[in-house]
Amino acid sequence: MAKVDQYREYIQKLLTDFSNYKSINEEVEAQTIFDREHDHYQLVHVGWRNKRRVYGCVLHLDIKDDKIWIQHDGTEIGIAGELEALGVPKQDIVLGFHAPYKRKFTDYAVG
Repeated sequence: MAKVDQYREYIQKLLTDFSNYKSINEEVEAQTIFDREHDHYQLVHVGWRNKRRVYGCVLHLDIKDDKIWIQHDGTEIGIAGELEALGVPKQDIVLGFHAPYKRKFTDYAVG
């Protein structure tokens, strides 16, 4: 299996696993959004809490240039560590939520 295909599988598994965790409440749904054609992947919360609308991105990952770009990580666990545990090397993970000049100070890819 090609590296990018494996990364797609890893991302979809992790987002699906995160979506199965208990939601904020029974009126808030965790939805996974997989765009395999353009390699965009998201986990969002959608619903209502205390008569107020809830909508928010929990995780957003892209695959660009054979690297996994973490565009947003709203988890406490940290999706980068989960990707590493699956065998993704740090040089294939980009912390896209960091400014480009800051990325060189991490153990991850700069882009």
